Formats: sequence, structure tokens, C-alpha cells
Amino acid sequence: MLRTIDLRGRLAAGTRLDYATVVPRAVFDVAAAVEVVRPICDDVATRGAIALAEYSERFDHVVPPSFRVPAAALAAALDGLDPDVRAAFEESTRRRRLVSEAELGERAVDVQVAPGAQVTQRMIPVRRVGLYVPGGLAPLASSVIMNVVPAQVAGVQSIAVASPPQREFGGLPHPSILALCHLLGVEEVYAVGGAQAVAMFGYGVPGLCPRVDLVTGPGNIYVVAAKRLLKGRVGIDSEAGTTEIAVLADSSADPVHVAADLVSQAEHDPMAAAVLVTDAPDLAAAVERELQEQVDVTKHADRVRTALGGQQSAVILVDDVEQGLEVVDAYAAEHLEIQTRDAAAVAARVRNAGAIFVGPWSPVSLGDYSAGSTHVLPTAGCACHSSGLNVKSFLKAVHVVSYTEDALAAVARHVEVFADAENLPAHGAAVSRRFPRGAGTVR
Repeated sequence: MLRTIDLRGRLAAGTRLDYATVVPRAVFDVAAAVEVVRPICDDVATRGAIALAEYSERFDHVVPPSFRVPAAALAAALDGLDPDVRAAFEESTRRRRLVSEAELGERAVDVQVAPGAQVTQRMIPVRRVGLYVPGGLAPLASSVIMNVVPAQVAGVQSIAVASPPQREFGGLPHPSILALCHLLGVEEVYAVGGAQAVAMFGYGVPGLCPRVDLVTGPGNIYVVAAKRLLKGRVGIDSEAGTTEIAVLADSSADPVHVAADLVSQAEHDPMAAAVLVTDAPDLAAAVERELQEQVDVTKHADRVRTALGGQQSAVILVDDVEQGLEVVDAYAAEHLEIQTRDAAAVAARVRNAGAIFVGPWSPVSLGDYSAGSTHVLPTAGCACHSSGLNVKSFLKAVHVVSYTEDALAAVARHVEVFADAENLPAHGAAVSRRFPRGAGTVR
């Protein structure tokens, strides 16, 4: 089911390996998708709610009676929620909030760089955010928690959520999404999906939705493309694409666990990536046998088979765990599991991953829902430079500079010399003109 890429012995044979190109990836052409969504976004900017209705009919096959979900519908969704599901939502929220509060840290950091010379870094929450919650192959109610909770902890004053209208629910988003919004106290919810939702947030729609300052949340390639297109007009969290799981395992790993975890992420999407990196051929063979059995009995077997059999998924055989670490660091997976001996020590050496799951009892699906961590994570190798969605995603760092006259005088000559070196003498004059001639210089 998974193809095999065998790297064993190639380094010893003198082959130079570029691990970033060795590990397969899904084709995810955001640049091409930008040109698809450009006219949609422009149309929403020009025609507002009329355009939203047309795209809702075209893409979602339903036009909601009201794009803004009525408060009564939110309350009814929560009232109708299964008690066990509500308990799961509440516990996942509690854990994510605990981690978010720890992530927040100090809102201000004061540094005195010299007597009378102080620089303060203030963390200021974004004023208004638009949070996108997917509703395609799977209505990701969990994304409500991952978006809303850190925004609330950060202190964002105005929070709006958009999720696609569902035909089977009368043009409303999925009831579990509405229920979680109400549970978390979010009353501004829109039955709008896809690129048009991002455009609604980015441009604003008169009489419906004010413009936001930041758009966050995962989505399909067209949501990602719209975020790229409008970046600069609004802030975005990342360009999160199709889900990925990489498992670094040795012979100590349980093939049942490894196979189950690969299947769990392949379930998301036919383009989902599932990669096993191992120095144990026997484990790889056992995982393959387990995959055959587990896929046959899973609900979304066809989707899973497509993902596991796609070019983006593979078993990578390596000489040892050391080489495996190099491979997974180059791949920079959205989700990385470490199922090896001394898993914690191995995990501590990983540099590039959206989230790291350590040992046999920390599966990725735990992180999808109830670990307390975020599941909005960088994909497509972006974990080498980007972080997952967290409290700081909703905060702006602002430096506040406060110098006394003596403190400025003490550093004035340095500023003047620096300004002259850059051929910007007016910069230096802005300091020297504050002092009598000959004063405020450093000899």
C-alpha cells in the first residue's frame, strides 16, 4: 500500500542525498489556485452579500436564509448536543486554555539598557480576527477550539467565525461547530465557506461583516490561496495545506500503533501524506500487513487507500535512527511521532516539526482534539521556519522607547556617527539639535 524508498547503504556508497527532495510530498500548487480565487475575492469586495449568495449556491449548493447565524440557532445547537460530546468539547477546551494561558507569559518586558534608558516590549492583542473552520469532508469542530481559545486568552476583543453552510442543516454550518461557538461565547458566526469567506473577512461586507485585522484557521487549497492573496491587506497565520504525518520508528515500535496513526491522518483527505521513516525492515513489513487489515475495516477506506497509495506517502528505509533524524528534519512534517527507544531523547534533537508526539502513548489524534496543544500547524515543509497557531499568533509585539535627556546625551554621538556612516545626516541632526552645541557627545 505504501511505496518504499530505500536509503540504506547509499551514504556509505558515496551518494550525496538531499533529504528534502527524497521524501515525497503532495502537489499543492497554491500559486495556481490564487488565480482561481482572485476573481472571487474581487467580486466579494465589489458586490458583497450578492456575490456571497452566488458563490454559496455554486460551491455549497445552498444559500443560507441569513449569512450571519442567528443567536437562536447557536443556542439550539448547544441544547441539542449529545452530553458525551459536550463533555469531550469542554475537556478539550479546558486543556487548550490551560496551555494557552501558559503560552501567554508576560504581557510586558522592561529592559533598562543604561541609566534612564528603557525599552519596554508590550504584547498587544489584535483588535478583530476572522477564524475559519472547515466543513468539507469532515466538519472540524475541533478547529473552533484551536482558533477561539488562544484568541480569547490573548485578549482579542472581536472574534468572528466562518464555516461553510451545509445543505442538510438548512444552510447552517454543522451543528457541532455552532454548538462549540456558543459554548465558547462566540456569537458572531457566518455560514460562509471557501475563498469567499476569506474575502468577506479581508474586505468586509457592508451591513453584514466588518473587516478583520487577522484571518486564521486551516482550509482547502482555495482557502489557503485566498489567504495568500489577501496577505498584507490582513494578517494571516499561515498557509496550512493538506495534513501530514511522519513517524520515526525503530524495531521497538508497535506496528499496530504505527499503522493506526498513519490511517488516522490519511482519513482526513485523499491528498493527506503518511510517511514512515525506519531502520527496521521487519517493522515496515509488519506495518504494511497492519495497514491492509486496518484500512479494510475503517469507515473511509477508499479515501485512506488513495492517500496511502499516493505519491505523497511512503516508507523510508534508513541505516539508523541518526539518519532517520536527518530525514525527518529535512521533511519538517506537520505532525511527527517518535516511536523509538529513548523517544524523549530522540525527540529533543528534532529541530523541524509542527508538533512532536513522543512515545507510544502520544498519538497525533490526541493532539487533534484533547492534548491541550494546537492542531493548526505548518505543512509542506514550513515547520522549518513557522510555528503552529498559538496565543502569540494573536499578539503584536510593540517596543515602547523611553529615554531621559541624560540617557539620550550619553548615546547621542553614537547615533550621529551611525547616521553619517549610512549617509543619513538628518537622522543624526534629529539628536544633535536637541542639545546646545558641543553637548551630548561621546568622546
